[in-house]
Amino acid sequence: MNTRIARQTLELPYTPPFDWARLLRFFAGHQTLGIERVTDTEYTRSIHWLGDDGILTVRDDPHRHMLIATVDGAASRHIGDFAPALSRMFDLAADPDAIRRGLSHDPDLTRMIAAAPGLRVPGTWSNFELIVRAIIGQQVSVKGATTVIGRVVSRAGEQLGTFDDGSACWRFPSPAAVARADLHKLGMPYKRIATLQHVAAVVASGEVPIETHPANTLPLRQALLALHGIGPWTVGYVAMRAWRDPDAWLESDLVLKQILLALDPTAATLAQQRLRTNTWRPWRSYAVMHLWNSLADRTGAERGG
Repeated sequence: MNTRIARQTLELPYTPPFDWARLLRFFAGHQTLGIERVTDTEYTRSIHWLGDDGILTVRDDPHRHMLIATVDGAASRHIGDFAPALSRMFDLAADPDAIRRGLSHDPDLTRMIAAAPGLRVPGTWSNFELIVRAIIGQQVSVKGATTVIGRVVSRAGEQLGTFDDGSACWRFPSPAAVARADLHKLGMPYKRIATLQHVAAVVASGEVPIETHPANTLPLRQALLALHGIGPWTVGYVAMRAWRDPDAWLESDLVLKQILLALDPTAATLAQQRLRTNTWRPWRSYAVMHLWNSLADRTGAERGG
């Protein structure tokens, strides 16, 4: 994919403040090798759209309050269709003032928002790609999940060529390809592999239309939760990042529990924590990001989300 043809550009406005640096930091920590490349200023990835491949590059234009998306390759002819997907991916429809007002009654979140007023909820280009990462990442570190998902790509995906820096560029495997791939000795338990391939097969069959974005996500949540091996954390994570639910809360997330306990040592039980987190409705997804970000800022991004 290092041959640049048919370059097309799309401008995507947003409401400031917009924290592009922290958004890139999150994507960098979760990037899939061979699919994504993240620098201090740009996000780049391979894309596949209606049978065409391409390279998507996104950068910020802070002076004009917009992201500039560039698509190279055959997929560039579809760029007119990309605005909704990119808006979801980079949370461009968010209203920072409304989020700030909705969380301002909590002094700890007020402090966090003041430190990062333009924080957004990172989305995804592909909902299936995200759920693959979520399933793999349930019982391993973010770094470990990145290693394993790279192995899934190399076994079930298709190499397209190279990025501009010479590194291999791959197409992320389809649900059907993941379902039928040989994923033995992948570096995670067999039961987790079985869950991954079962979910991939269900998505491939259309039984769970994961790539849709309905206003009411409850039926999709229930369908996903009904699958063997899928728990509330995975469903909440997908709802937050893929289905753009602004009020998703990951109450079983160990990092969030630790942060909440550090903020209030008396809130040792789940019921006590719920008394607080329920007051953050309907913006709990943004509370998740601010809590994770507060830890990432303190630890140099080694922890947090």
